[in-house]
Amino acid sequence: MSSNYPIMIQLEGKKVVVVGGGKVAERKVSGLLVSGARVVMISPKATEKLQELFEAGKIEWLQRPFCDVDLKGAFMVFAATNDSRVNQLIKESVEPHQLVMIVDDPDSSDFHLPAVVYRGRLSIAVSTGGASPTLSKKIRAQLEREFDDQYAEYLEFLFMKRKWIIGQVADPALKRSLLTAIVSDDFLHSLDREGDFQRLYEELIY
Repeated sequence: MSSNYPIMIQLEGKKVVVVGGGKVAERKVSGLLVSGARVVMISPKATEKLQELFEAGKIEWLQRPFCDVDLKGAFMVFAATNDSRVNQLIKESVEPHQLVMIVDDPDSSDFHLPAVVYRGRLSIAVSTGGASPTLSKKIRAQLEREFDDQYAEYLEFLFMKRKWIIGQVADPALKRSLLTAIVSDDFLHSLDREGDFQRLYEELIY
């Protein structure tokens, strides 16, 4: 049995087509908007939330049935209708370079979406390879409790300090020491990370 290859894809500004306007499509669109993708939804009808996203200018909506020209220029495609024949037509219409997910036919899809925990820059994905989406959700709930909201702010601190250390610290040994030290429970739970970092830096250079 071959395993899926886990990657994190940059979708900022890329065209992603979602065919369908129901609850399943709604979940896909909501996740895609977080990534910064340019979402184009194709469906004669849409849920209230999807209509609100369209009216707010967050997604494009082609209010009609799917046709193959809709996929032109798309990087990724979601076949999320409640009609398996339409979903298969979408699968047959994609170009070789386009990635497609068919919601009712995972075995024919190019990719699957894991259960994800987001904490700012931190993304934790869980997949059971299609064996049990319910277990994926259960594990995600456990991770959400373990990695709470403080991680969002902590990741911003790590991001900024890593940039500063790499750009300003020339000594390789000092650089390694600082990068290792800030990834610790002390800094995670600190109420004054900037002050603690300054004190650590001064201790290490003297």
